[in-house]
Amino acid sequence: QVQLVESGGGLVQPGGSLRLSCAASGNIFTISAMGWYRQAPGKERELVATITNGGSTNYALSVKGRFTISRDSVKNTVYLQMNSLKPEDTAVYYCNVAGRSYTNTAFNSWGQGTQVTVSS
Repeated sequence: QVQLVESGGGLVQPGGSLRLSCAASGNIFTISAMGWYRQAPGKERELVATITNGGSTNYALSVKGRFTISRDSVKNTVYLQMNSLKPEDTAVYYCNVAGRSYTNTAFNSWGQGTQVTVSS
C-alpha cells in the first residue's frame, strides 16, 4: 500500500502563486516518476507536469514557463510551484506516483486531490 498526502491548495488571485506538495509513504522500494494532474469542472483529467527519478521533466503547454515541478527523493515528496496563476488554472489537482514496492510489485497511486481556485 502506498499513501499520498497532498497539501497547499487554496484560493488565490490572478497573477498569484501557490505551492503544492505531495508526500508518498508506505511500501515503496523505488519511485520511477511523480507528477501532477488536474481536473476542472466538466472536463477530463489532464497532465500538468511530471518528473522522473532521473530528474527529467515534462509540462503541459498551458503551464510551461509558469509552473515548476521538483522532487525530494529522500522524502519521497513532489512539489508543484505555480506562478502567474490564471483563472483557467482553477481545478482539483491530483498527485500521481509510480514505482515498485519491496515485493517488486508495480504501483501507480493517486492522491485525494487538492482544490486550486484562481479568482479575484
